[in-house]
Amino acid sequence: MAKMPIPTDITLHQKSRQLSLSYDAQHFHLSAEYLRVHSPSAEVQGHGPGQDVLQTNKESVAILKIEPVGHYAIKIYFDDGHDSGLFTWDYLYELATQYEHKWQTYLQRLQQAGFQRSTV
Repeated sequence: MAKMPIPTDITLHQKSRQLSLSYDAQHFHLSAEYLRVHSPSAEVQGHGPGQDVLQTNKESVAILKIEPVGHYAIKIYFDDGHDSGLFTWDYLYELATQYEHKWQTYLQRLQQAGFQRSTV
């Protein structure tokens, strides 16, 4: 199994609530909301298949800070108090490269559950 790339640059843009990831020639911008609702924490993902918890009302969430964890991940501190779960290099690359699919799936799940995102 091929190892996913390690970001060459990670920049937090607090004003726009975006995290920029660079991988040599690839560049991605992920919103705080997207990262928050896809947090790898057990609080969001559950403790097994099918146990994930739909995250709602995260449109205004911001990232307070990010911290490196060893040579394999970052920890993201969100302003809603959420700071558990480590975003490994593999998971960040997955979130970046599968953004469109994951975002649309999230929006569909919100709609099916009867939630509507507010415009921020």
